[in-house]
Amino acid sequence: MSSQQVSVAGRTLRVSNLDKVIYPSTGTTKGEVLTYYVSHADQILPELAGRPVTRIRWPEGVAQAHFFEKNLPSGAPDWLPRVTVPTPGSSRGHTHLTFPLVTDVAVLVYLVNLGSLELHVPQWRIDDEGVPLPPDRLVIDLDPGPGAGLAECSRVALLVRERLDAVGLGSRPVTSGSKGMQLYADLEGTRSADEVSAVTKALAESLAEAHPDLVTARMSKAVRPGKVFLDWSQNNGAKTTICPWSLRGRERPQVALPREWSEVEGAASGDVDLRQITMDEV
Repeated sequence: MSSQQVSVAGRTLRVSNLDKVIYPSTGTTKGEVLTYYVSHADQILPELAGRPVTRIRWPEGVAQAHFFEKNLPSGAPDWLPRVTVPTPGSSRGHTHLTFPLVTDVAVLVYLVNLGSLELHVPQWRIDDEGVPLPPDRLVIDLDPGPGAGLAECSRVALLVRERLDAVGLGSRPVTSGSKGMQLYADLEGTRSADEVSAVTKALAESLAEAHPDLVTARMSKAVRPGKVFLDWSQNNGAKTTICPWSLRGRERPQVALPREWSEVEGAASGDVDLRQITMDEV
């Protein structure tokens, strides 16, 4: 295994197999993936700050097996920041997991070197003592069904924005790097995850009732062709969403990319061909 030492944010790290092809369809190598994350650290680090990070790892590239990883991997260096928080388990009530905290470029490089292409975070942060805080944002995931795409997502995004604006919540769109997009709205951090989930569920159901040909609030695949599923459940305290600026483990190295509302408005009107963007285009 070829490897080399690099100096990152005052730390000496060993990175390996930089010429390994991670995305066969584009020939994108591990070295290029690391370069992307380092080059855009100023954008992604604020999105990751204070949030326990779940990783999806493709050690051998996107054409091979992948796995979710919540716990900090064995062998992680002592200097790597971490937090142990209660996490809902299936039949065991709550279990405690130790997540990494991405505080600087060195931590980012360490995780990406392990094949962590996707970085997922909850809607809440931890305080200085490592205690989970109430969510500081809400998210609505816009997932297009068969026959729908980003144009339909954009039309629905404008409907969601209108509802959020009406209650004083500014929102920002992110194309997911997969099929659809997410909308985020900052919160004051005074409501529980259950309360935020209830509000976003009511919003989704209201829009589905008002626009039944375009919107559904039901996950059932049978009702989704040609419609956009408004997934409000990502506000559950146990769930995570893809971090803005993260890569995706898809066929091409697409990015969960923050967008301008003018792009979304153009796509909704048919004047802009909004599409998912790769890391090279970013």
